[in-house]
Amino acid sequence: MHIYVDADAIPITVREILFRAAERTQIPLVLVANVQIKIPQSSLISSIVVQAGPDEADHKIAEMAEAGDLVITADIPLAARVIEKGGSVIDYRGAMYSTANIKERLTMRNLMEDLRNSGIDTGGPAPFSLKDRKSFASQLDRLLTTHATGR
Repeated sequence: MHIYVDADAIPITVREILFRAAERTQIPLVLVANVQIKIPQSSLISSIVVQAGPDEADHKIAEMAEAGDLVITADIPLAARVIEKGGSVIDYRGAMYSTANIKERLTMRNLMEDLRNSGIDTGGPAPFSLKDRKSFASQLDRLLTTHATGR
């Protein structure tokens, strides 16, 4: 198992949770972004810088991810690509994407994009909160524990 992170807009607190989890579980962690991300010195933690451009990090992650890997992203099309390959996906707020909900999430994302493109202000996501951080940490711990126990 590897953990891949769509790191272009990752909250720092989530990044720190992931650094600790990689060391604790000995699972390799790879952050992918179009800028250099500061990471701790560790044989388990690395970063890849992709060229600037829309979806470049997403394409790289989708290319690298395999069945059994975990991807951290808020990008729903990337989540769909990873799930199709047999990977697991959670977003920065702890929401789990799965075969059971990804089609609905894609449909909602496309609807919201259509509304924005037609000039309707759909608002943005709420600010990242302590509740979001706790939800992410809990979901990550559940997934990593499941991986470790093989259940």
